Amino acid sequence: MIGASSLPKESRVPFYGKVFSILVFVLILNLPTPEDMSAAAQRLAAVTALMAILWMTQALPIAVTSLIPIAAFPLFGIQDPKTVSQAYINSNIFLYMGGFMLALGIEKWGLHRRIALHIINVIGSSPKRVVLGFMFATAFLSMWISNTASTLLMLPIGLAIIGSITELEQRETVEDSTQGIHYFSVALLLGIAYSASIGGVTTLIGTPTNISFQQIWLIQFPEAPQLSAGEWMVMVVPFGVTFLFIAWIVLCWKIPRFANSHESSKKIIQDHIQKLGSPKKAEILMSIIFATTAILWVTRKPLGFGGEFQIPGWEALPIHFLNQWGVDMKNPSSWVNDSTVVIGMVVLMFAIPARKTVQGKTEFLMDWETAERLPWGVLLLIGGGFAIAGAFQSTQLSNWVGHVFSDMVSGWPAWALILTACLMLTFLTEFTSNIATVNTLLPILAATAVSLNVDPRLIMIPAAISASCAFTMPIATPPNAIIFASGKIKITDMLKYGIILNLIGVILLTTFMLLYFIPQMGIEIGKVPEWVIQQNP
Repeated sequence: MIGASSLPKESRVPFYGKVFSILVFVLILNLPTPEDMSAAAQRLAAVTALMAILWMTQALPIAVTSLIPIAAFPLFGIQDPKTVSQAYINSNIFLYMGGFMLALGIEKWGLHRRIALHIINVIGSSPKRVVLGFMFATAFLSMWISNTASTLLMLPIGLAIIGSITELEQRETVEDSTQGIHYFSVALLLGIAYSASIGGVTTLIGTPTNISFQQIWLIQFPEAPQLSAGEWMVMVVPFGVTFLFIAWIVLCWKIPRFANSHESSKKIIQDHIQKLGSPKKAEILMSIIFATTAILWVTRKPLGFGGEFQIPGWEALPIHFLNQWGVDMKNPSSWVNDSTVVIGMVVLMFAIPARKTVQGKTEFLMDWETAERLPWGVLLLIGGGFAIAGAFQSTQLSNWVGHVFSDMVSGWPAWALILTACLMLTFLTEFTSNIATVNTLLPILAATAVSLNVDPRLIMIPAAISASCAFTMPIATPPNAIIFASGKIKITDMLKYGIILNLIGVILLTTFMLLYFIPQMGIEIGKVPEWVIQQNP
């Protein structure tokens, strides 16, 4: 047998992860079953612990670990094969799939690059404005395409500006400008990473954790109102914009004025814009598809603003016409979904001609070769989380853990519950996969809220958002890892700014939850919603 000491260093953590996960699995499986816990719930706890350790240590590829429920749940009598398999394919999986295909179309025709460069060019070219421009451009892109793609797009442009300013300052400035250039470089690069994460939380498709929340909410509370893409944006975009400005202030407060930075930055951005040339037909068509999808998402359901003003939604229109044709349908939201919109637009992308190739063939806005670049591993990871959430519900394990946890926090005021949920998710995801953490903890937090007789949205929504707001460690998010890998950022820089922004994010999110999210969603503190009472009499 191969010992751990004979393995290379990079293989030791996965090795210990496999061994430890199996030991914990066997231990939990053989512990005496608590009186108020079912045997199936105990077996589920053992499988969940096994998966959590494998996810954290990456002892197996994350997507492979996510497939374990398909085999383990039927074998251990937790769920039948049909039920567990359905967790991996549902409307929220298709929402993320469609959103990613839309993003691939935007990337294919270079529309994201044009949008980013024009945003930076408009905001300005002084050092602090350059950082702000990069942060706004990255955040906007991250609302629609993956935070990894947003970061990879902006990084080379940012490095070019840093290199140009460094060269000019060292050549033309008498005093040593090394320290000032360092502050600017750190602010610009960390600004790209952090804004990619902040922008991603503002839309349902911006980060997989939002999709996970949406489906887990549906599993836990099928009778509860579902947040549409538009309702989510109306609620979370103000938080994201505020957090973005605060992050910009924190990152830029030490940046000095550079004598030559303004013209240098402006020239680089304008050179990049000139290289793009005039918008091509494909870019224009893709921008129309992109804008139409966003508008249809935002306007699908009626949008309320604090309960005083409401914009009607269009989702009832198809149902109205079907009713006119004699088809008896009610409840528009059960027939028209955000996934309906994006999959419909993606199908159009495959049908709309974009240009003629040199060989005279017609190239469409989307082709299957491009679509195959979908992150299938992430889809499996999300599906694995949904399987765990569904099993937590069916075996009542979430209720058992929720009761235990609620005993610890019983009597706490709403602000303390929200703050604790934010702190827990923010710092846990510094070291673990944010999707895996959300998938494991949200069902528990849902049951905890029910046990405490509070609206589950009070702690589930801030917890889901906090999972994407980890800024301290390079391994916390893909943007952090990409920026750290550039070699321009020290771990001490990320720790210093990251801890400050983690804490600011927790306080800011708690404040927004209490002052804006709660009235926006019509939550009444101290009152349990009727749909919770009906489901848990």
